[in-house]
Amino acid sequence: MCSSCQTQPASAGVGHGSSRGANYCGPQALIPSAGSGWRAAQAGEQTIRLLFDDLQNVRRIQLLFREDQQARTQEFVLRWSPDGGQSYREIVRQQYNFSPPGVTREFEDYTVDLAGVTALELIIVPDLGGGDARASVAQLRIA
Repeated sequence: MCSSCQTQPASAGVGHGSSRGANYCGPQALIPSAGSGWRAAQAGEQTIRLLFDDLQNVRRIQLLFREDQQARTQEFVLRWSPDGGQSYREIVRQQYNFSPPGVTREFEDYTVDLAGVTALELIIVPDLGGGDARASVAQLRIA
Protein backbone atom coordinates (compact mmCIF):
# COMPACT_ATOMS: atom_id res chain seq x y z
CA MET A 1 0.00 0.00 0.00
CA CYS A 2 1.24 3.45 -0.84
CA SER A 3 1.40 5.53 2.31
CA SER A 4 1.89 8.87 0.64
CA CYS A 5 2.49 10.60 -2.62
CA GLN A 6 4.52 13.77 -2.50
CA THR A 7 5.06 16.29 -5.26
CA GLN A 8 7.71 18.93 -5.16
CA PRO A 9 9.16 21.56 -7.47
CA ALA A 10 12.75 20.78 -8.38
CA SER A 11 14.04 23.41 -5.96
CA ALA A 12 12.42 21.79 -2.93
CA GLY A 13 14.60 19.47 -0.88
CA VAL A 14 13.91 15.82 -0.25
CA GLY A 15 11.87 15.35 2.88
CA HIS A 16 9.80 18.50 2.66
CA GLY A 17 6.11 18.03 3.32
CA SER A 18 3.78 16.84 0.62
CA SER A 19 1.75 19.32 -1.37
CA ARG A 20 -2.01 19.09 -1.06
CA GLY A 21 -2.98 21.87 -3.46
CA ALA A 22 -3.18 21.54 -7.23
CA ASN A 23 -0.02 19.42 -6.99
CA TYR A 24 -1.71 16.77 -4.85
CA CYS A 25 -1.20 13.35 -6.33
CA GLY A 26 -4.30 11.54 -5.19
CA PRO A 27 -5.33 8.01 -6.08
CA GLN A 28 -6.93 9.23 -9.31
CA ALA A 29 -3.47 9.56 -10.89
CA LEU A 30 -2.80 5.89 -10.21
CA ILE A 31 -6.14 4.46 -11.37
CA PRO A 32 -6.38 4.24 -15.17
CA SER A 33 -10.06 5.15 -15.59
CA ALA A 34 -10.59 7.42 -12.60
CA GLY A 35 -9.85 10.83 -14.09
CA SER A 36 -7.34 12.94 -15.93
CA GLY A 37 -4.32 12.15 -13.75
CA TRP A 38 -2.04 14.72 -12.17
CA ARG A 39 -0.91 18.15 -13.38
CA ALA A 40 1.55 20.50 -11.68
CA ALA A 41 0.33 23.85 -10.41
CA GLN A 42 3.42 25.60 -11.75
CA ALA A 43 5.79 25.31 -14.71
CA GLY A 44 9.16 23.61 -14.47
CA GLU A 45 10.69 20.41 -13.22
CA GLN A 46 8.60 18.39 -10.77
CA THR A 47 9.17 15.29 -8.65
CA ILE A 48 6.48 12.76 -7.73
CA ARG A 49 7.53 10.43 -4.93
CA LEU A 50 5.56 7.34 -3.90
CA LEU A 51 6.45 6.03 -0.44
CA PHE A 52 5.34 2.52 0.51
CA ASP A 53 4.42 1.25 3.98
CA ASP A 54 5.74 -2.25 3.20
CA LEU A 55 8.51 -3.53 0.95
CA GLN A 56 7.21 -3.99 -2.59
CA ASN A 57 8.25 -6.25 -5.43
CA VAL A 58 7.68 -4.36 -8.65
CA ARG A 59 7.51 -6.22 -11.97
CA ARG A 60 5.93 -3.69 -14.31
CA ILE A 61 5.62 0.09 -14.56
CA GLN A 62 3.43 1.86 -17.11
CA LEU A 63 3.35 5.60 -17.69
CA LEU A 64 1.10 7.65 -19.95
CA PHE A 65 1.82 11.30 -20.71
CA ARG A 66 -0.46 13.55 -22.79
CA GLU A 67 -0.01 16.98 -24.33
CA ASP A 68 -2.71 18.32 -26.65
CA GLN A 69 -1.69 21.96 -26.95
CA GLN A 70 2.05 22.71 -26.82
CA ALA A 71 4.89 21.32 -28.95
CA ARG A 72 7.83 20.52 -26.67
CA THR A 73 10.50 18.00 -25.70
CA GLN A 74 9.93 16.38 -22.32
CA GLU A 75 12.25 14.26 -20.20
CA PHE A 76 11.47 12.01 -17.29
CA VAL A 77 13.58 9.95 -14.93
CA LEU A 78 12.12 7.00 -13.06
CA ARG A 79 14.05 5.86 -9.97
CA TRP A 80 13.52 3.48 -7.06
CA SER A 81 14.78 3.28 -3.51
CA PRO A 82 15.40 0.24 -1.30
CA ASP A 83 15.95 2.37 1.83
CA GLY A 84 13.06 4.78 2.27
CA GLY A 85 14.46 7.40 -0.09
CA GLN A 86 17.95 7.68 1.38
CA SER A 87 19.39 6.57 -1.99
CA TYR A 88 17.90 6.00 -5.43
CA ARG A 89 18.72 3.77 -8.38
CA GLU A 90 17.78 4.88 -11.87
CA ILE A 91 15.41 2.66 -13.83
CA VAL A 92 15.12 4.75 -16.99
CA ARG A 93 15.73 8.22 -18.38
CA GLN A 94 13.65 9.03 -21.45
CA GLN A 95 13.19 12.06 -23.73
CA TYR A 96 10.48 12.45 -26.35
CA ASN A 97 8.69 15.10 -28.39
CA PHE A 98 5.09 16.21 -28.31
CA SER A 99 3.94 17.72 -31.63
CA PRO A 100 0.22 18.50 -31.46
CA PRO A 101 -1.99 17.80 -33.26
CA GLY A 102 0.08 14.81 -34.48
CA VAL A 103 1.95 13.30 -31.54
CA THR A 104 -0.01 14.03 -28.37
CA ARG A 105 0.70 11.02 -26.14
CA GLU A 106 3.64 8.96 -24.96
CA PHE A 107 3.06 5.53 -23.43
CA GLU A 108 5.92 3.71 -21.71
CA ASP A 109 5.71 0.10 -20.52
CA TYR A 110 8.66 -1.25 -18.54
CA THR A 111 9.16 -4.81 -17.37
CA VAL A 112 11.40 -4.69 -14.29
CA ASP A 113 12.50 -7.01 -11.50
CA LEU A 114 12.75 -4.82 -8.41
CA ALA A 115 12.67 -6.41 -4.95
CA GLY A 116 12.37 -4.51 -1.67
CA VAL A 117 11.12 -1.23 -3.11
CA THR A 118 10.31 1.37 -0.44
CA ALA A 119 9.92 4.36 -2.76
CA LEU A 120 9.45 5.20 -6.43
CA GLU A 121 10.32 8.62 -7.79
CA LEU A 122 9.29 10.17 -11.09
CA ILE A 123 11.12 13.37 -12.07
CA ILE A 124 9.59 15.26 -15.00
CA VAL A 125 11.23 18.09 -16.94
CA PRO A 126 8.24 19.17 -19.03
CA ASP A 127 10.14 21.36 -21.53
CA LEU A 128 13.85 20.89 -22.14
CA GLY A 129 13.73 24.14 -24.13
CA GLY A 130 12.97 26.08 -20.95
CA GLY A 131 9.37 26.98 -21.81
CA ASP A 132 6.55 27.39 -19.33
CA ALA A 133 5.04 23.91 -19.70
CA ARG A 134 3.62 22.20 -16.64
CA ALA A 135 4.47 18.61 -15.82
CA SER A 136 1.64 16.08 -15.93
CA VAL A 137 1.01 12.34 -15.80
CA ALA A 138 -2.18 10.93 -17.28
CA GLN A 139 -1.61 7.43 -15.82
CA LEU A 140 0.90 5.64 -13.62
CA ARG A 141 0.45 1.90 -13.13
CA ILE A 142 2.64 -0.25 -10.89
CA ALA A 143 2.39 -4.02 -10.65
